[in-house]
Parts: sequence; structure tokens; C-alpha cells
Amino acid sequence: MPRLFSYTIPIDDGAAPNPFHGMCSLVICKPAIRRVAERGDWIAGLGSRNAPSGDLSGRLVYAMRVDDVLSLAEYDQQCRLRWRHRIPDISSLDLTERLGDCIYDFSCGDPVQRPGVHGPLNQQRDLSGKNALLSRHFYYFGSRALPLPRHLLEICQQIQGHRSDANDPFFNNFVAWLESGGRTVGQVYGWPDFIVDWGSATANGGCLSCYEDGDE
Repeated sequence: MPRLFSYTIPIDDGAAPNPFHGMCSLVICKPAIRRVAERGDWIAGLGSRNAPSGDLSGRLVYAMRVDDVLSLAEYDQQCRLRWRHRIPDISSLDLTERLGDCIYDFSCGDPVQRPGVHGPLNQQRDLSGKNALLSRHFYYFGSRALPLPRHLLEICQQIQGHRSDANDPFFNNFVAWLESGGRTVGQVYGWPDFIVDWGSATANGGCLSCYEDGDE
């Protein structure tokens, strides 16, 4: 049976998940989910009560059905061949290109970190996730996070880590609610809740959101 993973996103900056250019990917952050999620599983990212724009608790930032699972090396290869826009370009004027999540270059064997939203302090944790989760069947709400109906509030995870097996009773109702609202699959409904300060992100060597995440 497929599983529903749910977790709170401390700071939604548009990199994890990365919902741009018609594909939603979870490639950095959340290593515990990335190690075990399989095709057909759903991932729900929930808003934080301390989100940059205010209290987003009880709201859905994004949901994605896992359509493909690649190793990080395979993801890097595919990005170099097919998805160049997912390789971060921090000099670009296009925010979606700066937020590329293909941060690790495996072309010479051992991974080398490209300049991007994550710095050296994030590397070990990112790589421990092993996999890149990809979806064409997703909904991203960002700063316009969607309120959950009362009967689904129990999937909310306002502490560190994530829920999975505990969400089994809610799986069918969650998918039915999400898919019955006339929403367009693959749509970005809102901009990320937080815009990265690129100077401080690289100078401090890591991403604040990941330090607050606590998912090992």
C-alpha cells in the first residue's frame, strides 16, 4: 500500500521542494523521507506556525505523488542531459534557476557541491538522503498554503521529523480531497514563502531551513 509522508517545512524557499518547470523534485533536505519513499507514495509539506510570512500551521504548502526515484548520481546525469534548468545558476536573474536543486556534481566520481542554496554544512546531510524524488503529479501552493479540512488536520507534524505509518488511516481521504477540488495538476499556485538571501546563505555555509528541520 502506498504511504503518505507528512512533515512541516520550517522555511519554504522554493528549493526543497523545487516545483518549477513542470516537475516537482525533493532532492535536498528531508533525507529520511528520500531514503525510503517509493513510487506511488505521496508527500505532503505542511506550513509552520513560525513561517516567515506568519502562521501557516494547518495548511498545505505542497503535495506530490512520487512518480520516480533516482539516485543522486542518476539525477545529476539526467539534469546535465535533459534538465539543465535544475542545475543552480546563482548569477541568473530568474529565481527558479537560482533555486536549482541539482547541487551535487557526480561527473568526476565523488560528488562536488555546486554553488546554490545549500552550502558545505548541508552536504553530509543532503547526501545521506541518497535519492531524488520526482513528480509530474503535484500541487504547489507556497505562500498561498491551502487550509486542510478538519478531518485531515491529524496529518500535521509540528515537531521535527515526519509522519508516515501513522497517516495510513488518512491516505485515501487526503488524496480524494486534494484531487476533487478542481485543481490543476503540476500547477504552481503561489510563490515561495521566503526568498533566499544568497549572500548570507553561502557565507554561512548552509541553509537555515535545514538546521531547523531535524529530519535525519
